[in-house]
Amino acid sequence: MTTYRAVQATGDGAFTLVERELTEPGPGHVRIAVEACGVCHSDMYGVHNVIGNRPAGTPIVPGHEVVGRIDALGPDVTGWTIGQQVGLGYLGGHCGSCANCRRGDFVYCTDQPVLGDSIDGGYAESVIARASGLVAVPEELGAAEAAPLLCAGITVFNGLRKGAPRPGDLVAVQGIGGLGHLAIQYAVKLGLRVVAIARGEGKRELALKLGATEYIDSAAVDPGKALQELGGATVIIATATSGASMTPLVEGLTLRGRLIVVGAAGDPIEVATSALIFGGRSIAGSLTGTPSENEENLAFSLGNDVRPMVETVPLEKAADAYARMLSGAARFRMVLTTNN
Repeated sequence: MTTYRAVQATGDGAFTLVERELTEPGPGHVRIAVEACGVCHSDMYGVHNVIGNRPAGTPIVPGHEVVGRIDALGPDVTGWTIGQQVGLGYLGGHCGSCANCRRGDFVYCTDQPVLGDSIDGGYAESVIARASGLVAVPEELGAAEAAPLLCAGITVFNGLRKGAPRPGDLVAVQGIGGLGHLAIQYAVKLGLRVVAIARGEGKRELALKLGATEYIDSAAVDPGKALQELGGATVIIATATSGASMTPLVEGLTLRGRLIVVGAAGDPIEVATSALIFGGRSIAGSLTGTPSENEENLAFSLGNDVRPMVETVPLEKAADAYARMLSGAARFRMVLTTNN
């Protein structure tokens, strides 16, 4: 094969299926024959060039939940083999030499490409990326079920770990969508009591089926007060893309409880200082994880039967899948598949 198919966006939200020449990976890079790529809400940043990582009008191949097999190794790449099943997440590989990398803080590497935004991503049959960004994917996991775990999965898995709850603690998950339906599963498998929070009654049955012991309809009651009636949450994982919906959650934290924000919202979270001071409560953000943390996430998911609910569509239907994801109609992760 000398060419491959890719779906590119040009900043105006339009998608085009194109044929590209297959190229060899450079030093420190590998080429992956993509089998599946998840469609994530964060793809919009690359599709619309929101952050301005590229000159206006420069096309990009979106996608950062990639699973496939290595089919070419660049010079100086060691520790990886042709045919190995691997994945890539939101971050495209740390540089290893910046100040943050020297401290071991690879997530916040200052010279790290963003897959599907600053470099081409996984809405394609082939992708080239830094070897430092690779995640080893167990053979027992299928490509389509593993792909969403590389972004949605690691995001909530690490969020829970940063909250440091102990078995038996009350943990709340706000937003029962692509992130939230995974967060409930992880929390249950970690031995936590889980409260699901969503607007309306439409997600109650699913949340309880996934293992939540309580459900709070935030359209009917104040979720902070409802959590306090249950004893207060040690950790709240906020996945909704709305700062206003997160604001009342702070009051639902117990003593020294932590609100872990993983949903990127355009509006601010407003909080009374007294709620933080007179209870030692805190608010923290959590951004994805390192490749090694992602491998721990995959191992935990495999060993504890944590799986995303996915809808698969062929690569050429990327525009439809993206639109379905944005509309909120997906249940719960759209995944593109190729013929590889």
